[in-house]
Amino acid sequence: MDFSNYKDTFTNEAIKRGYSEQNIKRCLDYAAPLFSNDVPVIYNTSHLSVLVGYKKEYLKKAALHTKYFYRDFEIVKRNGKKRPISEPLPSLKEIQHWILKNILYNIPVSPFAKAYKPNISLIENLKFHRNQPKVFTLDLENFFPSITIDSIEKIFIELGYSKSVSDLLAKLCTRDGTLPQGAPTSPSLSNLIFIEADALIADYCIQRKIRYTRYADDLSFSGDFDEKELFDKVNGIIKKMNFNINTAKTKLMTPGSRQTVTGIVVNEKPQVVFHKRNELRQAMYYIQKFGIDQHREYREINQRNFLEHLLGKINFVLQINPKDTEFIGYKSFLIDLKKKRDLNYDTLKII
Repeated sequence: MDFSNYKDTFTNEAIKRGYSEQNIKRCLDYAAPLFSNDVPVIYNTSHLSVLVGYKKEYLKKAALHTKYFYRDFEIVKRNGKKRPISEPLPSLKEIQHWILKNILYNIPVSPFAKAYKPNISLIENLKFHRNQPKVFTLDLENFFPSITIDSIEKIFIELGYSKSVSDLLAKLCTRDGTLPQGAPTSPSLSNLIFIEADALIADYCIQRKIRYTRYADDLSFSGDFDEKELFDKVNGIIKKMNFNINTAKTKLMTPGSRQTVTGIVVNEKPQVVFHKRNELRQAMYYIQKFGIDQHREYREINQRNFLEHLLGKINFVLQINPKDTEFIGYKSFLIDLKKKRDLNYDTLKII
């Protein structure tokens, strides 16, 4: 429905309900910029409750008492450290998914942002940095926690939402005043927050023929450049936006060394780093020789979906390099193994 049709439909319905001409005009004046920004019209809390399918009282509780609407746990990162995760309860997550699909996905983000966008793969971030004289990567420290509720509210206000609606949407997407690591809306909101920084960094890089992409909190640069000058420029831009660079993760990689972007080797062709591929090789060697059950028992692996988990890792290797014949063979072996297992399960059910 375009705005002209919406205007006619709304006006006719509003007249039936006894709205004054002034009130109708005020509502349509409010709706017009939201239509131009391709986001749904939300007049107030009651209207949002109808759109998302939850009572107004529930929305208010979720916005005011956020800590009761999340469960906390930790996952182990690649470096062995633990990352805290705040996962919203199913009801709040459903509301956040509505905000994500109906509002956030409709807002354009920087073309230099290569993560958290529908229908885009990791390979999009890698192809820009192949066979370059230098690859320089920077990591942002505490990316999500550095993004405040005020900056989130500003996004919704700039779309045309009222202060009260923007405040409610921002509270439904944040916890303790920042973006929670675990909410489905957090990744897209981080891209929107970083639009200005992406533009400033990209403008500097384009003038100097430096290739730039950002995958979440990983900033990658490649080409021929003065890395100290580049670091100082990028650091100055992001500090103005209340972000910090994790200097311990800053890397400069030349052609003589292994050049990686988001953990993927990009020297000649994209390839998952050697130690990860080697771990998979070892696992597959023992599985093919002794069987998957014996391998799990020997390694004390209690993960119930271990086969699917292993298949997922091999699929990731093939996503980066689809022509890797070694891992194509591993995938074929595991698929056959899975078919036999599923067939056995089905047989047992019949018996």
